Amino acid sequence: MSPEELEALKRALRCTTGELARTLNVDATTVVKWESGELFPTKRHVEQMKALAERGPDAIVRAAKGARAASPLAALADPKLWEILRKLAAHPRLLAQVTKLAEGHPDPADD
Repeated sequence: MSPEELEALKRALRCTTGELARTLNVDATTVVKWESGELFPTKRHVEQMKALAERGPDAIVRAAKGARAASPLAALADPKLWEILRKLAAHPRLLAQVTKLAEGHPDPADD
């Protein structure tokens, strides 16, 4: 399954990377690597995703409504955040833009 097919599946199932990972019982970083093309899903996972596509959005394991992270620092466990950090490290102009944007926001470590 290609990254494009995976993205189309997520749209069809109306799910996030984390929800798809939870449903497939894999780590979210694994799904992020599938999305980037760094890794490809095994045949077993491809078959599971095809079955999910047939079952539709109701087949996705969703987080409980109102569930929230314990603290803003809990976001450090989100693979998407690390993808953004890799991009910031690779693109100095992007880092400068984000740094300027972040100036108006308090540091949660100060709490």
